Amino acid sequence: MKPTALVRRTSARTLLAVGLVTSLALATGCTKSEDDSDKRSSASKQDDAGQVVASPGTGSGPTCTIDAYGGQKLDLKSVTVGFSQSEKEANPFRIAETASIKAEAQKRGVKLLTANAQSQFSKQISDVQDLIAKGANLLVIAPLNSDGWEPVVRTAAAKHIPIVTIDRKINAAACKDYVSFIGSDFVEQGKRAADSMIEATGGKGEIAILLGAAGNNVTTERTKGFEDRIKEKAPGLKIVFKQTGEFAREKGQSVTENLIQSRPGITGIYAENDEMGLGAVNALKGAGKKPGAVKIVTIDGTRNAVQGIVDGWIYGVIESNPRFGPLAFQTLDTFTKGDKVGQDIVIKDSSYAKSNAQSDLAKAY
Repeated sequence: MKPTALVRRTSARTLLAVGLVTSLALATGCTKSEDDSDKRSSASKQDDAGQVVASPGTGSGPTCTIDAYGGQKLDLKSVTVGFSQSEKEANPFRIAETASIKAEAQKRGVKLLTANAQSQFSKQISDVQDLIAKGANLLVIAPLNSDGWEPVVRTAAAKHIPIVTIDRKINAAACKDYVSFIGSDFVEQGKRAADSMIEATGGKGEIAILLGAAGNNVTTERTKGFEDRIKEKAPGLKIVFKQTGEFAREKGQSVTENLIQSRPGITGIYAENDEMGLGAVNALKGAGKKPGAVKIVTIDGTRNAVQGIVDGWIYGVIESNPRFGPLAFQTLDTFTKGDKVGQDIVIKDSSYAKSNAQSDLAKAY
């Protein structure tokens, strides 16, 4: 972990938080995804080089305090934190996310309880209820869906348990139902992906969107940012196909196989995460396409996707940093000491293109 300079807000949406002003990078040691164990092993010591989570400082934007929330001051080292992961950890993003939470808890000497919902929302609700029953005093939740959290919110409120959500928001009231949301500016990610697609295609042609899973703000906002920017800057690019790939590689592949059949002249594919983009690459390979024949832009920053740029199959990747551990625990620590934290804490994301993919490959997760 290494301190960095205060990170500028990434967009007009960025709301500032947390009294301590530090930027943190974490070596998580997340070493394997489904098909790149050898590559990861060879670069494991550099896995997280350059990955920065922005710790915003106080100054503006809605904040929350423990008095306003209705809790009591706590010493983080004397409590139990419950972490609820939403998805199966075949996805490198989730592997890195969980590893980051566990590593930071261990570093701080905090007792941590974990649960994985295996991509089943009903299980995640029962998982969090179980974490509370087992004595969790604080909760960090990576929500599968944005809606449907009322049972958890009621239980947590009755026990005055603070909740921090990471990566995805829940549709509830900040500083009432939960304390803070920590994550990327997903609309901005969509806009940056659109800029990359416009550059790749020259602003002309037919493009497809592999949508993420329905029911969460990530999919909605990444779609909005992309479509709005295309409409604004490249009216010659026509979005002719949209279908969910459910943030999964296999689904992304099958959807792209159908796409190739129905739209053989497709110019570009915007995949709302790397796994779907890698599935699209598999489909294009299976159809006998050459690298770069169809321009692919994705979001996440996994090592396989960045390698895809090096190999010519993917044009650009917008990073979505999964290493929430340092900032999540810093937020909990600041909050439980009685200081104010931001209701929305936006992290800094980088990007990968042909110009930096090879040199920055070790920074990917």
